[in-house]
Amino acid sequence: MMVLGGLLYLVTFVCSIVILIAAFKESVGQGFLCLCIPLYILYFAFAKFEHDKKTLILGVWLGSGVVGAALYGIGIGSALSDL
Repeated sequence: MMVLGGLLYLVTFVCSIVILIAAFKESVGQGFLCLCIPLYILYFAFAKFEHDKKTLILGVWLGSGVVGAALYGIGIGSALSDL
């Protein structure tokens, strides 16, 4: 479970990089805001992010983050229960 959760976190990271690149292309200030303020990337992704496959990128970004966190948490819980 932890391995699958980790792989989904990797997918989330790749989608975050795509959004971050778009933010830096818009302006350096937008890029640094997305990089330094955790919730600003969420605002930028929904309000200002323009891409041909915006829906797919945002769906995979948020979906894999949520499912990855759940699987990783389940893996940690089962590993701790084995102790």
